[in-house]
Amino acid sequence: MTVKTRFAPSPTGYLHVGGARTALYSWLFAKKNGGEFVLRIEDTDLERSTQEAVDAILEGMSWMGMEWDEGPYYQTKRFDRYNEMVDQLLADDKAYKCYASKELLDEIRAEQEAAKEMPRYDAEHPKIKAVNEAAKDGDPCVIRFRNPKGGSVVFEDQIRGRIEIGNEQLDDLIIRRTDGSPTYNFCVVVDDWDMGITHVVRGEDHINNTPRQINIYEALGAPVPTFAHCAMILGDDGAKLSKRHGAVSVMQYRDQGYLPNALNNYLVRLGWSHGDQEIFSQQEMIELFSLDAISKSASAFNTDKLLWLNNHYIKTSDPAYVAEHLQWHLDDQGINTDNGPAIEAVISLVGERCNTLVELAQQSRYFYEDFSEFDAAAAKKHLRGVAKGPLELALAKVEALSDWSTDAIKQQVIAAVCEELEIGMGKIGMPLRVAVTGGGQSPSVDAVMELIGKERCVQRMKLALEFIAQREANA
Repeated sequence: MTVKTRFAPSPTGYLHVGGARTALYSWLFAKKNGGEFVLRIEDTDLERSTQEAVDAILEGMSWMGMEWDEGPYYQTKRFDRYNEMVDQLLADDKAYKCYASKELLDEIRAEQEAAKEMPRYDAEHPKIKAVNEAAKDGDPCVIRFRNPKGGSVVFEDQIRGRIEIGNEQLDDLIIRRTDGSPTYNFCVVVDDWDMGITHVVRGEDHINNTPRQINIYEALGAPVPTFAHCAMILGDDGAKLSKRHGAVSVMQYRDQGYLPNALNNYLVRLGWSHGDQEIFSQQEMIELFSLDAISKSASAFNTDKLLWLNNHYIKTSDPAYVAEHLQWHLDDQGINTDNGPAIEAVISLVGERCNTLVELAQQSRYFYEDFSEFDAAAAKKHLRGVAKGPLELALAKVEALSDWSTDAIKQQVIAAVCEELEIGMGKIGMPLRVAVTGGGQSPSVDAVMELIGKERCVQRMKLALEFIAQREANA
């Protein structure tokens, strides 16, 4: 048997974190077992489904690196198939027409609640029977699935173990509306059968749907997939994850500067574990993942931990991979890297200091763009009269330097100035940093200067000396 999983979002909004984790688990399980992963867009909610949401889902899946083997399939393009199966159930007397109006059903529900009974549809209710018996062909009706009356539905959930639901708790589900459109629970069953889905990984909010769907699989003579229902994700305050906890859309995490590998690593650990291991490459996730290692308990989203992971991935990933995802942020911040060092070299130097790609882009700017002003606080502290002599000597040594390398800058400029003027490293290092970067924070200034380039360093050091001279004149 070829393992086949699916991710089947409704396009009524963005790809949220919970859906992304479900997709990841489904994708990993398929890959672990040499199987296939199907993407299906469940767009039968015609009023709420949008093309914008479809695009957001596809973009989110692609950004996370979860490429699908089949699809995307769209339920709205399969109505003929669903109606064919509805007609088959009608012919087999496993479904029937119901003419009861919404108003009548609401009236019966109110009576049941008043009598402290569980509100449910009952085809044998006298009022419903009377309406159905009086109906004529052509009157508006829904099609209901004839749910078994006795016994129970039992299934072995791969996460939660044995689940049993009595059929008396399940009513006769509507499988086709009065407008002729099929309903979610029915479409899902036909799709899973037609697409050969063997394992359904989804959120625990679908547990109540599962016994209803199992009865429909069996009525159609379709194989019943194996189910695994994941617990929900909570905010760090224990409440259901929502916008007030920060980003909940996958693409918001892209916008905030997270790497896909960092988010995937974080999401896989939100409910699944392999010992105490925290860092997983994609290949390790595939090799180690199993459904029975997923926790039954809800997981709490911790942004601080995600930031820590993101910093780890920025520091340790191939700079070419980081550069691929950094480019979006460079473009977003209007930073043109054509005139300057290779962005991979900047990432290797600056990346360790950054938790997000937004920060990394910001801290890359001075490698590519000249500036006419210095950070006010840094200039006030370090571009003072006392720095004039060390900076002038450093400028002379920079202009005379033929070997433009980190080591040469360190020894023949910075160390040489300290030795000749008998000053500490900070007396030249900090003024030099502010001069060449415009601010007071950067990696090792000799390595920064090598990447910025000799011509730009000379130009900026002269600008700093002009600033000091102007400051002294104003004083």
